[in-house]
Amino acid sequence: MVNLELYKIFYTVARCGSLTKAAEEMFISQPAASQAIRQLESQLHVRLFKRTHKGMELTAQAGAVVYEDVERALRLLEGVEDRLALLNTSAAGTLRIGASATIFEFYLAEKIVDFHNKYPQVKIELVSEVSPRIVEQLKGDRCDIGFLNLPIDDIDGIEIVRSVGYLNDAFVAGRSYLKLRGRHLNVWDLQNYPLLLMKGRTSARSALDNFCASHGAVLQPSIEVDSWNFMKMLIKNGMGIGCIPREYIVAEREAGEIFELDVIPSMPSRSVCMALPKGTSPSFALRAFIDLFDEAIPIE
Repeated sequence: MVNLELYKIFYTVARCGSLTKAAEEMFISQPAASQAIRQLESQLHVRLFKRTHKGMELTAQAGAVVYEDVERALRLLEGVEDRLALLNTSAAGTLRIGASATIFEFYLAEKIVDFHNKYPQVKIELVSEVSPRIVEQLKGDRCDIGFLNLPIDDIDGIEIVRSVGYLNDAFVAGRSYLKLRGRHLNVWDLQNYPLLLMKGRTSARSALDNFCASHGAVLQPSIEVDSWNFMKMLIKNGMGIGCIPREYIVAEREAGEIFELDVIPSMPSRSVCMALPKGTSPSFALRAFIDLFDEAIPIE
């Protein structure tokens, strides 16, 4: 394995032409600098310096060749450090944001536009997946920040930072089920109707299944979907009763296309939360995006 420190000492000795000056510049002792040169020569099986009355002089073959390569490599490393410093002190690079399509639409669209207007030089990549897969993206360093629907079963390796909003699930139907408007129903009654539910392994479905289980009920879907918009289309066309957050059907309710059923008990609220990979060191761009969500909401 390459010992970068040995090459830094070699480079400094060659540039200064003196062990003493190089040791002073690097805040090490002269014997330590001399030992480092001997160690590097031993590893490379070449002689890098020859001693003259003026100090340390590179050998014409090995020393000069190694010096050119080391100088080039150190300059590249300095460029890396400069670019990393830039990421930490100014908005640059790429910001990878993960969320479901609906969270992007209802919670993030305006924030992303605001961020782009402030920092147009930052490239934005959107990763659209269901919450459990966004967790996997965060763990695999394929997302810088994720927005998740709670509850999430496996959050090892990620850090829940804050809540950015709430979802209130409700059972809803279209005009074909107007006979149910105003009727008091319980969760068991729903088993008598065709149900449109989100597919398994989604946070919404897990929350629904857990809620039903706590009341001794099991709801079997007639159709499983993986999109709220598709579910809304099916509900409006009389395909069955759906379970969907109220926040996602505002326009349809106002238009009279969908109405909420009076189901007792009502389902508890769920949080939409911001998450980061655990132990992450946020770049300037990521910190600036997080700051757009300046009003912290307690996670329920």
